[in-house]
Amino acid sequence: MESAGIFRSLKYRNFRLYFTGQCISLIGTWMQRLAVSWMVWRITESAFILGLVGFLGLIPSLVLSPYAGAYADRHDRFKILFRSQVASMLQSGALALIILLGWYNMPAILVLSFAQGIINAFDTTSRQSLVVAFIDDKKDLPNAIALNSTMVNLARILGPAVAGVILSAWGEGICFLVDFLTFIAVLISLMLMRLPAAVPQKHTASIWEGFREGYRYLRNHRDIRSVILMLAIINILVTPYSTLAPVFASHVYNGNATTFSWFGTCTGFGALCVAVYMAALKPGRDLLKIIVIAGLTFAVSVCCFSLSRSLPLALFFVALAGGGMMAQIAATNTYVQTHVEDRMRSRVIGYYVMAFQGMLPVGNLITGTIAHQLGAKHTVTIQSIAGAVCVALFAWYTRGGKE
Repeated sequence: MESAGIFRSLKYRNFRLYFTGQCISLIGTWMQRLAVSWMVWRITESAFILGLVGFLGLIPSLVLSPYAGAYADRHDRFKILFRSQVASMLQSGALALIILLGWYNMPAILVLSFAQGIINAFDTTSRQSLVVAFIDDKKDLPNAIALNSTMVNLARILGPAVAGVILSAWGEGICFLVDFLTFIAVLISLMLMRLPAAVPQKHTASIWEGFREGYRYLRNHRDIRSVILMLAIINILVTPYSTLAPVFASHVYNGNATTFSWFGTCTGFGALCVAVYMAALKPGRDLLKIIVIAGLTFAVSVCCFSLSRSLPLALFFVALAGGGMMAQIAATNTYVQTHVEDRMRSRVIGYYVMAFQGMLPVGNLITGTIAHQLGAKHTVTIQSIAGAVCVALFAWYTRGGKE
């Protein structure tokens, strides 16, 4: 496994700038995510409120992502990305300001979470659609997608680790301030890029018609539709286990903010290891098979985590779950990006983002509500088993025929 092969996409200047800026910014993003969850749990000690915060932060992706995809196909994707990054920076700054001033107002935190969700619906869709524009040789696109995932998971390791230290020493407000400052890096990297002037396609139909075109495209492409649907199901049933991580850290393992940060760090470590493996894969691998193996690994590991009574063992299963989650996301993204027609790219990516982010709020709300009644351990066990069953059905379905 040669390093030149793993990092071959970094030879492109635009992708290198994008990779560097996003890596710094995402460390702050993961710090903010961990700090918000811990702060909400510390203030309310309510699994339902934790689920509600996750719901509000991601529900706009469910509603707006397909629309954002159609919008991005008609406008300059780069400008959409730049403006969404500025908006995210302002949202993070507002959150830092109210907490540093000691105004722990839960309605304000909920509103800011919802605002970030709206921004992310457009940001993620434009960002995913633009990766292909940063790569000159499209044969390197799978590698670029895997490196992008590697970057996310490197930040997922470093962000919670740094946040755990800052939370223990200075509190949530400093975490939010650091997140605000990290956006400077990504804005500078975007301004240094050299991209040809975008010439958006001319459309006579409305954006909503573009939304419907994306749906019709998926309806006629069986395998693309099935992998996106599988990702959506996993994000409803299995991924929301992380919403209850503060409950496990404090009530199950009698820990503190540092214990909570270990869950994020171990998840990121497992995901990073798998991301490096995915980056080294040669073209032509059976991505549908990888999706099945990854989905089963993710669901079974989360189930084992929920049943574990030992913290070290729980952290091991969390790392394994992170690897399974990472492999499924990267393989699904690569499959969609390499099979969709370019004219439909943003519209289909919009549906992918809806499955990737938009279904999480539904899962978070369901998970938080059930956990309020049954407890965190029983909820995660039941949902992860249901997820494993769904992956098995997906495997049977995809073997039934190809497009």
